[in-house]
Amino acid sequence: MSPCIISMLAALLFGFTACEEINVAEVDPVENLPNISGFPVVGTNQSTFYNNTTSTSYINDGEDFFGQNANYPGNEPSYLHNGDGSIDYDDKLTYNEILAIPETCTTAGYTDWRVPTIKEMYSLIMFSGRDISGYAENSTESLIPFINTEFFEFAYGDTEAGERLIDMQCATTNMYVSMEVEPLIFGVNFADGRIKGYGNQLMGQDKAFNYLLVRGNTNYGINEYVDNGDGTLTDHATGLMWMQEDNGEGVLWQDALSYAENMIFGGYSDWRLPDAKELQSIVDYTSSPATSGTAAINPLFSCTHILNEAAEEDYPFYWSSTTHANWTANNDGAWGAYVAFGRAMGNMSALETPGDQAAIDMYEQNSSSSLTTWIDVHGAGAQRSDPKAGDPSQFSEGHGPQGDAIRTYNFVRLVRDIN
Repeated sequence: MSPCIISMLAALLFGFTACEEINVAEVDPVENLPNISGFPVVGTNQSTFYNNTTSTSYINDGEDFFGQNANYPGNEPSYLHNGDGSIDYDDKLTYNEILAIPETCTTAGYTDWRVPTIKEMYSLIMFSGRDISGYAENSTESLIPFINTEFFEFAYGDTEAGERLIDMQCATTNMYVSMEVEPLIFGVNFADGRIKGYGNQLMGQDKAFNYLLVRGNTNYGINEYVDNGDGTLTDHATGLMWMQEDNGEGVLWQDALSYAENMIFGGYSDWRLPDAKELQSIVDYTSSPATSGTAAINPLFSCTHILNEAAEEDYPFYWSSTTHANWTANNDGAWGAYVAFGRAMGNMSALETPGDQAAIDMYEQNSSSSLTTWIDVHGAGAQRSDPKAGDPSQFSEGHGPQGDAIRTYNFVRLVRDIN
């Protein structure tokens, strides 16, 4: 397919406090893009093949695990480079400071810079990266972030300033408002390859974020759905066709791939499991169980109802075809990326040590209410990862520093290209 990065043909700025010092990477002009009006979804850059546990050799049609992200690479990311720089904790800003930057920024002679939306920010993520969760060494030489470091300056968290290596959260303009928790700022973490909602406070002070600025196509991320009247929806903004119904039940990752590859529906046999960025492209960040009483998706879609870990009526996690690889050598491909179209739950009662102080603060602020210990810690529209196989009951108390809900059996929504 034709190479592209973002259809807005914009320049992006990364993580500095003075506009004159910011690294600028401008998008390579692209020819022969699909005939679509809004935004071609940028490929994930995942070319490695995985089974249920680790990387493997090329997987052919008809073999187990065919249909994963590396079989359908999508639009290749491509950049031009126009600068350089470096990042440490002092370069990070509070959320209000980040929102104020565009008012005075004139980098490259442009005055229309803006803080990106979550879809604009997520267009930069690259799943050739490796999640550093659980990494306990000081050296970062062997680590691979989820962003192209040839064109964008990147630094793991500043441990000398008291941060963890994983603290590389880039803030966006999208907020998540819930009755359960304080408003959260949706951000992309290019160190661990996830979208989460982040609290604005940390240890009683305003949290510091990394940031980017963007300019160009202000319609980027806005879907243009047409109901085809046959159980399918066409999104003319992305050039993708979606099935309106999901599969109706949670399945393992390998079964999700097989379900997609064997589907014939609406006269089409080229349905596939969407990659993580395609799946995130249909999230409606203005909707959620907390804000609208619905899934975080356009009401033209149908989402199966579930009961979540707190026994609340909710909506599922959906598998992507993308493996969420990690830094370990022998078990690097055991987790698959999913997107939460309902609450992204975490078990705050499972937190015995301050692994994520922001999450602990958030729970303590709400502990006097009638809430259960399972709460929506990351927000509908979060992108996280689950084990591709295994018994989810071994994670019945949650997993990781925020007690993330682990389900293993996730739902499926299929996609195909319209060109």
